[in-house]
Amino acid sequence: MSRLTVRLPGTLHDQLRARADQEGVSLNQYIVYALTRQVTLDYTVQPAPESALAEQRAAYTALLQGLGRASAGEIAAALTEREAAEPEEGLDPAVLARLRARVTGR
Repeated sequence: MSRLTVRLPGTLHDQLRARADQEGVSLNQYIVYALTRQVTLDYTVQPAPESALAEQRAAYTALLQGLGRASAGEIAAALTEREAAEPEEGLDPAVLARLRARVTGR
């Protein structure tokens, strides 16, 4: 376990203390919980709003139109030249299927 000293504005300290009291835990426990929750959000899949999806689709369509057309031979050549990448550890077909189901709400 590590120790960290942090200077907090008085109002933030008061708010954290009040929330810790509401939860019935120590201030230290509450701060560790709050930080853990915030860091965990970085690794959580969040659904994108429809407006953002529409913008992404429009940008993708514009990109494709700007690229022009490639022949089947050009595509095959590009695919053979690409660098192979290993999948991330633990990312197997079953994990991907569960993720897809969760994202699509099935």
